[in-house]
Amino acid sequence: MRLLIADDSFIEGTGLTTLLTGMGHQVLGTAVRAEQVLPMVARTMPDLVVMDIRMPPTNTDEGIRLTAAIRDRHPSIAVLVLSKYVEPSYAATLLAGGVTRIGYLLKDNVSRPAVLQDAMTRIVAGGTAIEEELVAQLLRRPGDAALDSLTAREVEVLKLMAQGLSDRGIADRLGVSTATVSTHGQQTFYKLGLPKAKSDNRRVQAVLEYIRRTPHPPAKEHRDER
Repeated sequence: MRLLIADDSFIEGTGLTTLLTGMGHQVLGTAVRAEQVLPMVARTMPDLVVMDIRMPPTNTDEGIRLTAAIRDRHPSIAVLVLSKYVEPSYAATLLAGGVTRIGYLLKDNVSRPAVLQDAMTRIVAGGTAIEEELVAQLLRRPGDAALDSLTAREVEVLKLMAQGLSDRGIADRLGVSTATVSTHGQQTFYKLGLPKAKSDNRRVQAVLEYIRRTPHPPAKEHRDER
């Protein structure tokens, strides 16, 4: 893949470049400030932008806003947003813009090449990759009758769906048949009141529906993140 990195940390940016190059990808450049990102994207037109969620000048939500701008101007370019913290409100904003060619991962997982490669492959192909811990936190939130009605197995399947796994991928992970996964999925869609649709986006919509219906506190400031 042809990649662009947006990260103001020299150490993290260099580490990502080394890791991704070692995985066989071409790193076209690294943006270290928010204002550099969009011009670099327009000039290089990468397959994927690996985006830090916090960048100068404010080190708050630049990554989220830049991702929205990239998706608006260059919808064919995938974006993988990286964060040191699980922040549901930022994730909700990110995913509200659509569930194709988008990923949200914790930086801790970036050091695991198999996890990183899987996420990158899925979102460049038009899919979604959502951090497992984010999904787990969302599903632990009480007070939603539809979510509370799901069985333990349906919740398990829903978590894996939200991460972007296919029915075959879920079946392999859980050691069940694809027919069983499909049955659990259909029950989940029914309980969440999701309309029938042919698109695979319906799978991710099952979790996004919960995100949109559940109030989330503003993301906390993490000035000591770096």
